[in-house]
Amino acid sequence: MSVGTLELRLKAFRLPSFLAYHRELATRAQDEAWSYVRYLEELAALEAQDRADRRIARLMKTSKLPRDKTLATLDVARLPKTVRGQLTRLCEGDFLTGATNVCIFGNPGVGKTHAMAAIGHELVRQGHAVFFTTVQALVERLLAAKRDLSLARELRRLDRFECLCLDDIGYVQQERAEMEVLFTLLAERYERRSVLITSNLVFSKWDQIFKDPMTTAAAIDRVVHHAVILELDVPSYRAEAARRRLGTSQERGD
Repeated sequence: MSVGTLELRLKAFRLPSFLAYHRELATRAQDEAWSYVRYLEELAALEAQDRADRRIARLMKTSKLPRDKTLATLDVARLPKTVRGQLTRLCEGDFLTGATNVCIFGNPGVGKTHAMAAIGHELVRQGHAVFFTTVQALVERLLAAKRDLSLARELRRLDRFECLCLDDIGYVQQERAEMEVLFTLLAERYERRSVLITSNLVFSKWDQIFKDPMTTAAAIDRVVHHAVILELDVPSYRAEAARRRLGTSQERGD
């Protein structure tokens, strides 16, 4: 078989790393007296790594996670010691196995979204399928599907994500129809898939979200039955940044 024919077959078999490196490694194999098995092992390892990298890139693209809100950019030192420990364990991803949920509570500006996105980034790097969205955008998506009589299909699409990151539940007051589709989603994922939620409303105020006591109790039950709770009782990032800017401006005499 000629080299040209070999390369055509490698393209047909979709082995880009074999195609890219077979000549280089063949030269090295000859110089270092590799066995045929060693040569194939080296090529296979490159192909496996390339496929893993491309899969992570695809998962990152479909996740819609904020690019800049990673664990590396999170000011972990500001967080309470207990939360730092919880965050470390959550980033390991074991909670997905038991379809455990994660609820992150705190006042506006304390870093809830950043903490949730940081966990999401770590999960994607481990090869997990994650999807990040605001609750408002998700509800609009589910309502549109319901109007088109395709809500079940949309829920199946979302079900392929091992973890849904739902940002700012309760931040904007919703109509009953909107909260009904959100409850349907939570019920559908209960004990099957994980949900990460951020909110500035503690559970005792979730009646503002789900409108009636029975639905509120049922929603809370499904979320907290298997859940890790993070409470970010820290000053607002934005308020601190504003104070620093004001102080700098006053020092300059602006």
